[in-house]
Amino acid sequence: MSTVVLVGAQWGDEGKGKVTDYLAQQADLVVRYQGGNNAGHTIIVDQTTLQLHLIPSGILYKDKLCVIGNGVVIDPEVFFEELENLNKMGITGENLRVSDIAHLIMPYHKLLDAFEEDKRGEMKLGTTKRGVGPAYVDKYARRGIRIGDLFEPDLFREKLRRALEYHNFILTGIYGAKPLKQSEIEDKYLAYGERFKKYVQDTSLLIYEAVKSDKNVLFEGAQGTLLDIDHGTYPYVTCSQPVSGGAATGAGIGPNYIDKIVGVAKAYTTRVGEGPFPTELTDEIGDYIREKGHEFGTTTGRPRRCGWLDGVVLKYAARINGLTSIAITKLDVLSSLPVVKICTGYKLDGKYIENFPHNLGELLRCEPVYEELPGWEEDIGGARKIEDLPPNAQRYVRRIQEITGLKISLIAVGPAREQTIPLEDVF
Repeated sequence: MSTVVLVGAQWGDEGKGKVTDYLAQQADLVVRYQGGNNAGHTIIVDQTTLQLHLIPSGILYKDKLCVIGNGVVIDPEVFFEELENLNKMGITGENLRVSDIAHLIMPYHKLLDAFEEDKRGEMKLGTTKRGVGPAYVDKYARRGIRIGDLFEPDLFREKLRRALEYHNFILTGIYGAKPLKQSEIEDKYLAYGERFKKYVQDTSLLIYEAVKSDKNVLFEGAQGTLLDIDHGTYPYVTCSQPVSGGAATGAGIGPNYIDKIVGVAKAYTTRVGEGPFPTELTDEIGDYIREKGHEFGTTTGRPRRCGWLDGVVLKYAARINGLTSIAITKLDVLSSLPVVKICTGYKLDGKYIENFPHNLGELLRCEPVYEELPGWEEDIGGARKIEDLPPNAQRYVRRIQEITGLKISLIAVGPAREQTIPLEDVF
């Protein structure tokens, strides 16, 4: 039995939902360990497209226990809306558990998120305005409200009173907004508390007992390495830690219980929002990749910025996360291109570098150095083993392996569950 962390190896949107759904077939528990509903997973099963923002991708399997860990910030409205949508598909959610110490996104968090982003003007970060960032701010400022607080009404009311005292001062004094009324929030959130009761428990203990019982546990991260609050392209990052180390803290499990760490990367690179992107393509090839890959945000619908695969980013992700293998998604999108490119290094102020720079100014000045490989014309959506791929597609995959120094555990050649080529066992 094994524990596996699945982490984005780029700027998020790497297809982790599809990979989670595929690997969940072998898992007993699927655990989401950070982020909020600013992330989105799209899964296609039997011609049905399902978009999830909070609930782990493994929810499609009735015999898998799905867990939302303490590192996630939860908007109750989104949580129960997702559950209702799943119910319409015949998925009850009875196999879902939520941490009692996960923090809640409150109405003032969403207001502040929007006001703060608008105030940044040209320096905007590209936030989804879902209140995720301000919820994490409150968490670390020690004025956050956790799900378990909803089960102690007097404690919840006092914590809410103190939070509103602070946030209404900002909303009215700085942004000229109307103050929020405590009674309205109280009623709504205490009602949410009653609905939460059937799902909430000590998930850290639940995961620990599963690991000690030799269960297969899959930890699912949101966003990606380059959006990590510490190790990403700061300040154009998320407010949590998508890297593999975040799985230990965000799920409440010791790092020594983690066996494997799989990085997920597209066969090219994308990012949503603002910030540096060395291999970005602003030409017809970038447009082609965006249209063929349906590169529009699951959460916001925003068009994603597209570019060639960045080997410097992948090597950085391998080091930061301690990756044991890599999963390549959307290889089919590159079909029909006569030439495909991989960035193997950067030129910074005339000097060639191979390591990813932390300094934002330096990164903005980096120019990609490319290695060109021949493309392939064939449609590869029907490939089910690596030998089915055209020779040039196989060569491209091997080159990724050589550049990263990692084994490739699986290749996705389309959005459907069956369009997956396994190369080695992950569990």
